Formats: sequence, structure tokens, C-alpha cells
Amino acid sequence: MSASGFPESLLRRVEDAGLNASAPPQQLWMDGWIVRLSPGKAKRARCINAVAAGHLPLDEQLARCAAVFREAGLPLVVRITPYTQPATLDSTLAALGWTAFDHTRVMVLDSLQSLPGDDRPAGLTETLAGPQAYAQAVGALRGSTPVEVAAHAERLAASPVPYTGLIWQRDGQVLACGQFAREGELAGLYDVFTAPAHRGQGLARGLCAALLCRARAEGAQGAYLQVDSANAPARAVYARLGFRDGYGYHYRAEEAGDH
Repeated sequence: MSASGFPESLLRRVEDAGLNASAPPQQLWMDGWIVRLSPGKAKRARCINAVAAGHLPLDEQLARCAAVFREAGLPLVVRITPYTQPATLDSTLAALGWTAFDHTRVMVLDSLQSLPGDDRPAGLTETLAGPQAYAQAVGALRGSTPVEVAAHAERLAASPVPYTGLIWQRDGQVLACGQFAREGELAGLYDVFTAPAHRGQGLARGLCAALLCRARAEGAQGAYLQVDSANAPARAVYARLGFRDGYGYHYRAEEAGDH
């Protein structure tokens, strides 16, 4: 049993599912490290995941990776989790002066049996959106560049784990959107976003409940999500749905702001 109270086996399963759901087409395996090179906005698709210790000296491995990221026109970013190998990688990078940023909590809901009913506001139109339509909708809300939108759509379309995206609109205006990626009994919530002018109206909670109900109908038994540790409003919404902290991760980059 982990310190969070969840079985360690469940948390490792969640980490594997999250890696699978965020896999971009631009991905390499380099001496135990998954190297991701998507030009999109999501750092989880343009970073290093050190999932095995490998055999090369760290300085040589970092130099090889730096060359690959430089060729791709991307900053070199390493994602650090409780499962990073070697386990000393975080402290080693810190000693080298690498900056930690974007501390994230992975929240877990181990059962989807008790979800709230459909309490969405009246007058909403719900649309099932494919990769291109979803990437465009959430990209417009986030202010993403055309390159980032295209990369997001590409990743969703090529994902080894299928996504289901929902868009809530009223009078043609997108109020909120969100999607889930289901791998077997686990569903991951991703890209949940509410238009700034419509926050605080229960849209995020209602949309997440709708997504989880769809995932449950497809066979999901539990769920997970990733949220900025400092995003207290979002964390409160997820807590009301029953999600609890499972574990945390963060990123490191050699240069401050280089991410």
C-alpha cells in the first residue's frame, strides 16, 4: 500500500496508462528513456520519461538527448515521477542546476460506481468531437497556436488509446470541453477546460461526471487525471467527484524558463 492509501499496483497501472494515452507519433526509445518530440503544447508529449536505468553514463545520455531535442527545435525537458529510473535522477539534475517546474498531482478515483447524476445546466448542446474538432475547440479556449493545435489533433488521432471528446455549447459558443482515454478498466480525464466567462457555474463538474459515466458504460471501473498542484479550484472540483491524490510529478529543464 502506498502512502496515498491506494495500492501501489494501481498507481503503477495509472502511470502506465497515462504514458500510453499521451504517446505522440514522434517518439524514440533511447537507452531506457522514452523520448517524446511532439511540437504541441502538452509537455507530457514533448519530454523525456526515464522509465529504465539504461547503460550509458548520465552525461552521455543527456548529450544524446539534447542533440535530438535540438534537431526537433524543442527544449530538453525531463519528467520526474516516483517511478523515474535511476531513482537519483531528480537529485542529480538538481545538483547540476536544472530547474524544477510544473508540479502536478495525479488524482485517482478507484471506483466509478457512485457518480453524480446528470445535472448539466439547461439549454446546452453536447457534441461528440473527433480529434481535429476537439483540438480546435480546446485550442481556441487555451489560445494555442496553429502548430500546437495541429500537433494535438495528430496525437489524438494516432493515440494507441482511443479518446472520446465532449464539447458543451450554448448558442454556438463553446462553454466547456473535456475528453477521456480508456484503456481497459481505467479511464483518464484529459484536456478539461471551461471558458473563463463561464467558470464557477458547475460546468466542469457536470462535464467530468458525463465523461466518467460514458467511460463506465464502456467498461471502465476507475479513473485518473493530472492537475497542476497549484490549481486549487480544479482540485476541489475533482475532489467533490471522489478523486484523491495518488502521487506527484514535475519537470526539470537545464535553463530556467526553457520549457
